[in-house]
Amino acid sequence: MYKYLIIIPLISILNVLCCKEGDPENPPNIVLFLVDDLGWQDTSVPFWDKPTDLNKKYHTPNMERLAAQGVKFTDAYATPVCSPSRVSLMTGMNAARHRVTNWTLQQNEMKSRELNHEDLIFPEWNTNGLSTDENIPNAVHATPLPQVLKDHGYFTIHAGKAHLGAIGLPSENPLNLGFDINIAGHAAGAPGSYHGTDNFGNLPGREDRPWNVPGLEKYHGQDIFLTEALTREALQAVEKSITSSTPFFLYMSLYAVHTPIMADKRFVQKYYDIGLDSIEARYASMVESMDKSLGDIMDALEKNGLSDNTIILFMSDNGGLSAHARGGEKHLHNSPLKSGKGSIYEGGIREPMIVKWPGVAREGTIINRPLIIEDFYPTILEMAQIDNYEKVQVVDGESFTGFFEEKALAEVERSLVWHYPNQWGGNGPGIGAYSAIRKGDWKLIFSMENEKIELYNLKDDIGEQVDLSQVNSKKTEELSKDLSEYLRSVDAQMPSYRISGNPVALADGSQ
Repeated sequence: MYKYLIIIPLISILNVLCCKEGDPENPPNIVLFLVDDLGWQDTSVPFWDKPTDLNKKYHTPNMERLAAQGVKFTDAYATPVCSPSRVSLMTGMNAARHRVTNWTLQQNEMKSRELNHEDLIFPEWNTNGLSTDENIPNAVHATPLPQVLKDHGYFTIHAGKAHLGAIGLPSENPLNLGFDINIAGHAAGAPGSYHGTDNFGNLPGREDRPWNVPGLEKYHGQDIFLTEALTREALQAVEKSITSSTPFFLYMSLYAVHTPIMADKRFVQKYYDIGLDSIEARYASMVESMDKSLGDIMDALEKNGLSDNTIILFMSDNGGLSAHARGGEKHLHNSPLKSGKGSIYEGGIREPMIVKWPGVAREGTIINRPLIIEDFYPTILEMAQIDNYEKVQVVDGESFTGFFEEKALAEVERSLVWHYPNQWGGNGPGIGAYSAIRKGDWKLIFSMENEKIELYNLKDDIGEQVDLSQVNSKKTEELSKDLSEYLRSVDAQMPSYRISGNPVALADGSQ
């Protein structure tokens, strides 16, 4: 058994448990603030046991403010790539089960790097993403989180990146997934431009590009950053909920800080002044722009007297980009974590996470207990006091509301699993087809291409520098078995070898 540090004042535990029950006549508003590609170190808030030079590089005062008002999670995980994380968030399913294991865009289309891989034949994964219609092929049929919230009286708002269904399918539009309002969400996972002066990509001669951000025509030609435009529109939508006295769910799903790396000129100069190269200065300005959005939402909640009855969850959808398109040396942008987006190493999957839950989450506390992106589905529904709802899918996620209670101090050992039988668009450490499991402080990685196993103790080696698979054969065997049993239980897809046509074995050597 392994102990996790839960720093929670032992004062007023009874009050915490009382508040946890909530007021059924006044359900909380919920803001889920999801950032795209924000790395564990892309903030002035340290999520390690000490600040680093990277924490000193960024300026995120509103993340600091949120952390002071809530709980900081140091061991929060997503998947290494965006669409799998977002589908897990919306369904509560692990990626191995829902099979949207790579990023989506075109219908029924696998990626060229998958189709042309030298050694592996990749399975036909659910390229069409999430669907509420069981008759859509190559899609996971599920009841989305916003639909459940809407069915139970919530006014549901989507703002920003959706990236949940392929072009031309109903699920590319968040309105078909349970949202009452959709602000700029569609099939693509990146914007054509962050600048209103570029019409956010909607320029003459480029009308058919899938990356063009829809629905923000009122800002076209204006000197405004995309993050700012989304925030203004989201707050206007919240006003509608306030006037109708309806609880709201705001899914603030920023396109930032995904590429293209473009400067928010309101913030960029300070980063040039401290000597960052042009790419990293622009990137840092995007991070600060994201932080301003968070602050604007917090300010609006306070102004309208909603802070005490609004839960804010802050999360990122995968690790920080480091394999390409960044300034400086590759694969070091998340240090001390190894590698970055697309990788199974910690830099690709460990995320900055903060939760403000007035009356429940003790202010300024830290939780080092692991959780994963699919846990948000049951957690948010429990926060919303919804315990009797219909869904068509099996939910793998587990609510983490109990982390805020006294029982969170107990010893717990739970396995987290990642599965990526695909090929991403970059190269670097841990980037490829793999499965992995974390159990306690131990993490095992299985590479499908060469059937190599690695074992790390994250408590002693957060940078995954010392492979212990040979010196601790007992733990290697245990985790290999646990990982393989889980993948078999969800009928996980596996690639085959191109030369022999035989399927790749699981980590324990079985099929």
